[in-house]
Amino acid sequence: MNSGYLYLAAAIVAEVVATSALKSSEGFTRLGPSAVVVIGYGIAFWCLSMVLRTVPIGVAYAIWSGVGIALIALIGWIVFKQSLDLAALVGIGLIVTGVVVLQVFSKSSAH
Repeated sequence: MNSGYLYLAAAIVAEVVATSALKSSEGFTRLGPSAVVVIGYGIAFWCLSMVLRTVPIGVAYAIWSGVGIALIALIGWIVFKQSLDLAALVGIGLIVTGVVVLQVFSKSSAH
């Protein structure tokens, strides 16, 4: 496995943690969650910069954002009790499908 994808996984996790904390920071008025946001995004972008050494930027960003969107939607639904209607679920499904197609079928993807 390309080490870039390990960095990509770490970037996704850090971004999802930071984005989840962003909701809890209440507009950066709470110190703990605000610190998690800043540190999490810092780690996410550093890891993403490491990914770009071996994975094309378009592929890396598509995977990072697509998986991040799906995970944040799931966290919003489970943790924050936000509802997802059928259109939201279909849209998220299309995003995930796009990431899978990119990974499995695209010659642009670094394997």
